[in-house]
Amino acid sequence: MNTIGDRVRIARKDNGMTQGQLAAAVGIAQPTLSNLEKGKHAETVKIVEIAKILGVRPEWLSSGVGPMRADDAVPAFDQNVVPAPIGTRQIPIIDYVQAGTWTAVADPFPPGAAYEYVLTDLDLSGAAFGLRVKGRSMAPEFSEGDVIIIDPEVSPAPGDFVVAKNGGQEATFKKYRPRGIDPATGTEIFELIPLNEDFAPIRSDVSPCIIIGTMMEHRRYRRR
Repeated sequence: MNTIGDRVRIARKDNGMTQGQLAAAVGIAQPTLSNLEKGKHAETVKIVEIAKILGVRPEWLSSGVGPMRADDAVPAFDQNVVPAPIGTRQIPIIDYVQAGTWTAVADPFPPGAAYEYVLTDLDLSGAAFGLRVKGRSMAPEFSEGDVIIIDPEVSPAPGDFVVAKNGGQEATFKKYRPRGIDPATGTEIFELIPLNEDFAPIRSDVSPCIIIGTMMEHRRYRRR
């Protein structure tokens, strides 16, 4: 395929066309096409038309550069991602001291009250807030520095991740596991389970604590 004529002939035969059929489709005489294929003509002004009819790339037909056809230019690609909305809702990032002093108010962090915010597209209540994970008790699924978004108005289901506080207004992030109802008080008994086996579970009837809210989003940051 050293000449344009060679490439025209190969593409024409690949399409099962005769010289007469291709010449008629392009609008030139059959002898003209024959001379092009034989190398008697080094170029033709009909290169784009010929390429279109034969379904090949004009660049390949003209100079032999690149793949013969456009669909040969890019290999099969596993397109398994799509653009994701960043969102416009601002969620305040608070600290564990603020989380531990949480009270049931509709909007505890008005705009501008927090030092840091993240954007989300989730449909969350006005009381939603974010925390940064501290320590290794929730490793390996949650790493220190990851951001979790908590909604106090979502009741947890078994296996959900929650933020809870104790009587000393200290907050913690753990997996929620219900354990029934205390017959003496009628209150729910639950466990707060760390994912890291080196840390001990917390049981609400042993170390009194209350659920602040349920995790709705986890943002993991890759660290090198």
